Amino acid sequence: MNTRRSDIRNIAIIAHVDHGKTTLVDCLIKASGQFRESQVQQDCILDSNDLERERGITILAKNIALNYMGVKINIIDTPGHADFGGEVERVLQMADGCLVLVDAFEGPRPQTRFVLQKALEVGLQPIVVVNKIDRSDARPDDVLSETFDLFVELGADDATLDFPYIFASGRAGFATHDPAVFGDTIKPLLDMIIEKVPGPATNSAGPFQMMVTSLAYSEFVGRIATGRIVGGSIKPGQKVVLMKADGSKVNDQVVTVELFDKLGRAAVEEATAGDIVALTGLEKPEIGDTVADPLNPIALPRISVDEPTLSMLFTINSSPLAGQNGGGKYLTSRHIRARLMRELESNVALRIEEFGEKDAFKVSGRGVLHLAILIETMRREGYELSVGKPTVIRKPIDGKMCEPFEILVIDVPTDYVGPVMEIVGNRRGELVEMTANDHGSTHLEFSIPSRGLIGIRTRMLNATKGEAVIHHRFEQYKPVEGSVPHRQNGVLVSQERGRAVGFSLFKLQERAEMFVGPGDDVYEGMIVGENSRDNDMVVNPIKEKQLTNMRASGSDENIQLKPPRKMSLEAALEYIEDDEYVEVTPQVIRLRKIRLTEQERKREVRSSANA
Repeated sequence: MNTRRSDIRNIAIIAHVDHGKTTLVDCLIKASGQFRESQVQQDCILDSNDLERERGITILAKNIALNYMGVKINIIDTPGHADFGGEVERVLQMADGCLVLVDAFEGPRPQTRFVLQKALEVGLQPIVVVNKIDRSDARPDDVLSETFDLFVELGADDATLDFPYIFASGRAGFATHDPAVFGDTIKPLLDMIIEKVPGPATNSAGPFQMMVTSLAYSEFVGRIATGRIVGGSIKPGQKVVLMKADGSKVNDQVVTVELFDKLGRAAVEEATAGDIVALTGLEKPEIGDTVADPLNPIALPRISVDEPTLSMLFTINSSPLAGQNGGGKYLTSRHIRARLMRELESNVALRIEEFGEKDAFKVSGRGVLHLAILIETMRREGYELSVGKPTVIRKPIDGKMCEPFEILVIDVPTDYVGPVMEIVGNRRGELVEMTANDHGSTHLEFSIPSRGLIGIRTRMLNATKGEAVIHHRFEQYKPVEGSVPHRQNGVLVSQERGRAVGFSLFKLQERAEMFVGPGDDVYEGMIVGENSRDNDMVVNPIKEKQLTNMRASGSDENIQLKPPRKMSLEAALEYIEDDEYVEVTPQVIRLRKIRLTEQERKREVRSSANA
């Protein structure tokens, strides 16, 4: 028989990127009064890994637990980028309610729609939090009305449309029922969570059931499986059975049982239905597996996750500089395969398959950022690899070849609407909606093929002097459109191996933008700059000035070099074409041709022309 526990609340915090989820969690942590001052001094306490701190974004969903008024509140902080939607989809299974955070100026954005739709599908009780009401341009009442319209669009029932709401400022640390009256405490929000979010439905008398919704790895205890107990209870040393995707059952034993406590976990003697728990000692748990009672094993419905839309080729770094100059520790295909398989255990939106040769892998994900974060993590761990151009995943639907389309949302000053329309139009984008607001900016929504988005961000920011705000989310698969323009400029390709010389770079920069500076290592086939024309050009960047004992006025001119263009990993992935790789090492990111010698490239062009 199902009952509801009154001593626990399980909630997820969902929102669009930069609407203040992690800052609000900081505020709740500080308001609970359970933490030492030293634990809560920094901002974005839950963004714990280096990449999250550097980029100011949440990548991995996190769990913490607070005690308030004798009730334990388990809070799950989720990412806001559409590329990390897989993180959101799986952790919503653990919650009974959600805080839907909306910026008091921006209102509901593309990712708000995505995560809210997922939350309503799972049946969570929403609480709308209009955040950042202390902004000078805040419009809280309008934003609340827009949020209500979004609920209607997503088909919410009457009970859900009567959602509780509150106004807040995570940074200033208050929540209030009246946006005109700023408070001094976040406690009204905590009170609302306890009052409005139901406790977890439990079946404490039934057999033990728990779905694995999150996996962590520890060198000391191996895999740590996290999930919410649906029925029964669990103790350390208890025998269980793991129910796999293929229907098989694996006998196993739990070593320790841990509940979330403040910012960490604490071992307990027993956990019961409704608790979010971390189990250690299981042999090979996978996300979606049900941990069940061996005497009465009942599988829970597996998590369904949206399919990936983009793939890249990962292969070994075959350049002449592989492993040199403080290069990576892990270079072989065996190392790369093992690392990718380990990522597959916890990254549910990822797909990996062997490709062609044994040392290449086709890695599919939700977007360029999703895969770039994986590559960046690997290079920081000491891996070296080469990565090919991102390509969209096509599939036949009703006899027609279809490709993924996305909704592209751009907010831009009205003066730049023309250049934005031209860039998106060239990439097969169709205008769906256009509205101007009172602040001199225009809101544009387009339907565009996913491949049209590759490389669009850099061009858009250049055309709008950095003022465009760009977001996109997956829409649906539609029949394949015509071709999308490629990179307009050709590249400069080195014909020699050595170190770049200022004299040569000075001569080359008159007709190109350089990617390397004096003293940088180059090799044959490496891309050293961008040509001002649309063709590739083979150059010699290591050529030194011929010295003679003759002197003439003007022959010893001053060399003035422009600084080379340094690309981030995402920019490099979006820049390359089909015949190029990004070479990724712990120290540097280089661009190169797949075929390093000019003869090989000409031979390939001839063979493709004959074909």
